[in-house]
Amino acid sequence: MKATEATAAAQSGKVNWVLFNSKTYATILYLLLALPLGIIYFTVAVTGVALSIGLTPVLIGIPLFFGVAKLLNGIVNFEQNIIRQILGLPTPPVSYTHNGQAETGQNWLKQMVRGFDGGLFIRNLLLVFLRFVTGIVFFVIMITALSLGLGFIALPVVHIILMNEMQLDILENSLFSYFHIDWTYNQQYLLYVGVGLILFWVALRIVNGLMQIQRRVMYVDEPYQQSVMTQDEAPIDELVQSQYYEYQADQPTQGMMQPAHREL
Repeated sequence: MKATEATAAAQSGKVNWVLFNSKTYATILYLLLALPLGIIYFTVAVTGVALSIGLTPVLIGIPLFFGVAKLLNGIVNFEQNIIRQILGLPTPPVSYTHNGQAETGQNWLKQMVRGFDGGLFIRNLLLVFLRFVTGIVFFVIMITALSLGLGFIALPVVHIILMNEMQLDILENSLFSYFHIDWTYNQQYLLYVGVGLILFWVALRIVNGLMQIQRRVMYVDEPYQQSVMTQDEAPIDELVQSQYYEYQADQPTQGMMQPAHREL
């Protein structure tokens, strides 16, 4: 039951009504900030790793390297938490991998060395690089899709302003005149606005699809999958242990209840 609830909670980030959902517009803001943040993350990661490698002979690069690894882990966790907040996903369960009280007597360098995970460092470095690439690609796709829809919606207003202020008819050589379709400007306005609304709705669906891709790229669902695995395994262990303890508890009772055979 708990595993089913965790899986359903992890899938609750899907957006249905894109036009009237705050998640959609929060996603637009996130993708707008994705480009500058991705550049900052990538610059910090590359500069930090390069400096730590270059300063290794003078022993400053060693603590700097562990500091960069800690910073990359913080960046990835920060991005994952932002995506969870936008999609309305629950906070993942916290897992404690080591005992912090045993390390209180150690210095900070030994704590960083003991807490360093090479596989996690490589994964975080790749995620920061992917965050940089997807930030650029998703920004271009979103701006292009939204501009196309908003351009058709705003076309009647732009045409009226240009006609009144500059006597410039931007619809003079449109497709209607090319195919000799005798439509008035008001009829063309309605068509352009209708097409613009459809394109804008499609653009919002694209935006939400990009967020779902970003959700998978940044491994946002990984803690939920781990919690589902542990919750699926826990009842089996508890059942086996309970049956074992019940079996042990029943053994002396059954021995006491058996009648003793008297020798004749």
